[in-house]
Amino acid sequence: MNEPLLEIRRAPVRELLVDALAELDAQLPWRVPVLVAGDRREGAKLRSTDPGNPERVVAEFSPATDAEVDAAVRAADEASRAWSARGAEARAAILSRAAGELRRRRPLLAALAVRECAKPWAEADADVCEAIDFLEYYAQQAVALEAGGAVVSLPGERNTLHYAARGVVAVVAPWNFPLAIACGMVAAGLATGNGVVLKPAEQSPACALAVVEALHAGGVPPAALSLLPGEGETGAALVGHPGVHTIAFTGSGAVGLEILRRSAELAPGQAHLKRVVAEMGGKNCVIVDADADLDDAVPAIAYSAFGFAGQKCSAASRLLVHERIADTLTERLRGAIDALLVDQAQRFGVDVPPVIEQAAQNRVREYTRVARDEGGTVYQPGTAPEHGWFVAPTLVSNLPRRSRVAEEEIFGPLLALQRVASVDEAVEIVSGQPFALTGGLFSRNPATVERVRGALPVGNLYVNRHITGAMVARQPFGGNRLSGTGTKAGGPDYLLNFVEPRVVTEDTMRHGLVV
Repeated sequence: MNEPLLEIRRAPVRELLVDALAELDAQLPWRVPVLVAGDRREGAKLRSTDPGNPERVVAEFSPATDAEVDAAVRAADEASRAWSARGAEARAAILSRAAGELRRRRPLLAALAVRECAKPWAEADADVCEAIDFLEYYAQQAVALEAGGAVVSLPGERNTLHYAARGVVAVVAPWNFPLAIACGMVAAGLATGNGVVLKPAEQSPACALAVVEALHAGGVPPAALSLLPGEGETGAALVGHPGVHTIAFTGSGAVGLEILRRSAELAPGQAHLKRVVAEMGGKNCVIVDADADLDDAVPAIAYSAFGFAGQKCSAASRLLVHERIADTLTERLRGAIDALLVDQAQRFGVDVPPVIEQAAQNRVREYTRVARDEGGTVYQPGTAPEHGWFVAPTLVSNLPRRSRVAEEEIFGPLLALQRVASVDEAVEIVSGQPFALTGGLFSRNPATVERVRGALPVGNLYVNRHITGAMVARQPFGGNRLSGTGTKAGGPDYLLNFVEPRVVTEDTMRHGLVV
């Protein structure tokens, strides 16, 4: 059962969150240490700031050095032996206690996601809930995995298949789900008996610290889980370390491809092949057929494209609309955009908060300029707040088929709408993309749904609903092609990426007995 979300429509819940935000603000800035096997080093060379108020410093930290990366990997490797030997049930109990720590601090952690990543309250609370879900789900899955796999044994022969921890898991986590995704990748490594080293995004080190603190408080040995804040250089040093066995990554395609390249190189002293579990975003398309119920489609599309300012890897960024209803849908989407609330993340009911940083703001604005240069019709009503990294929600229509805006990943509140003559044409366009993460379909024809479901290469297809918000155990999440390595976070097969299978075959036709 997934952790229930807070009912933010209730006044007592809103008061609880407002109080948590005030409590957090009194603590800022957090000092995020380099944590290696329980040893702490604090510094203030770098900062994470509030995207809605860049003058507010949320956390201060100094990047981990190469020596600290090496020490963390060596400590995790040593600790993994004892940690794995505890057995899955003992590890599961510890992860469940860590989930309890997150529940206890839930309002404060949601407030932290509001401040550090500008997540609106509902999104921030859901982030905490998903982190809890990952801990509980992977704990249960690890216990089942320890029982081993089913293999055939013939008379006179006993065959067994069991799974062993691979060694050290390097987790390179993103900022857009600063609690949930970091916690999920770390929990998968720990549940299966590996030592883990977490390198968080430089935009969200405080959220990562909260995850590590919860796991340590739950009983994870300090040496089995280290925290290495830093920028790209820190992540590169961790990925390239010969003592790392598995790399769990969520982030941009460029970084993911570099990790895959580096992981294929054997470093001096490395006697194993590194395994990469990567989710790298996409250019997610929603297909709207002529028979679609627009009363359902319009709000779902608006939420998918502009919720959290379009900063989810699963967010809708391209609409392929049947030409018979394109004008009607365009008009109604414009109305939906007019009704969106663009404001600070802590305001209840906000739809579009600021983007994460100025570079993101500049990138989305540049794509808006490109859209005009390509001949597109840009609809961007009203103005966004001037203070903070805001971008007004934008709908671009009448783009050429091979438009940069329609085909390139933007990661912001910009939606490209293109007309198609049929669903089959839309499927052909989606199938020709290099990305294959999520997709959507709005149609009232069961035959159309069945045809599209079998044809699209996306990892997650959502029919007649919004395309974001995958739930642990219900919608295992992950993409194909350039969107990822095909793994499914929150699914029954995910933990297999963190273990190695071992088979033992025994001849049971014994001749005599040695005492």
